[in-house]
Amino acid sequence: MIGKLTGLIDSSGDDWAMIDVGGVGYVVFCSGRTLSRLPFAGETASVLIETHVREDHIHLYGFIDQGERDWYRLLGTVQGVGAKMALSILSTLAPEDLLQAIAAQDKTALTRASGVGPKIAGRIVAELKDKAGGIALGNLAAQATGAASPAGAAASAGGLSEDAISALVNLGYRRAEAFGAVGKAVHQLGKEAPIEDLIRIGLQELSS
Repeated sequence: MIGKLTGLIDSSGDDWAMIDVGGVGYVVFCSGRTLSRLPFAGETASVLIETHVREDHIHLYGFIDQGERDWYRLLGTVQGVGAKMALSILSTLAPEDLLQAIAAQDKTALTRASGVGPKIAGRIVAELKDKAGGIALGNLAAQATGAASPAGAAASAGGLSEDAISALVNLGYRRAEAFGAVGKAVHQLGKEAPIEDLIRIGLQELSS
């Protein structure tokens, strides 16, 4: 099984790139995010690889970093989410944004990806929400000091956090915005902070 390819970029298309490794061209399917971060043709690139082997084909899926590959694997565990849909989601939402969308139960953000309807978005949120708070991906990963990320803080803070988010939603803010603001408030004040303080800091974040 191929786990990584390093070679020269030969050519690319809307959802693929060909990487020349020692004279052999490997066609690798990629998200828009990965494609946008690959160098120009003739320059060297490295991508992490997931290999799909079926009776009628062997497909390679490439990822610019570990975070994106981890999310691809996680999305693949959801019924109805195939390889192409997972790449579509990752083309629309970066790993840190996907983490926040799932932790905030923001199905609307997921439906922005091509091919993802409300039913699939709801399934993704339902099946992955318990993993969102602890997953260590992208810029929202917990630091080496052990400090929780804002998204992880909001996801794990429990009822007070959810009540504060609901209060901000009732004031007219989108759920994803409210989730991010309350996450920062929890990160700053701690899980046991009074709900009125979470709302106050959350409003400050939203108005800044």
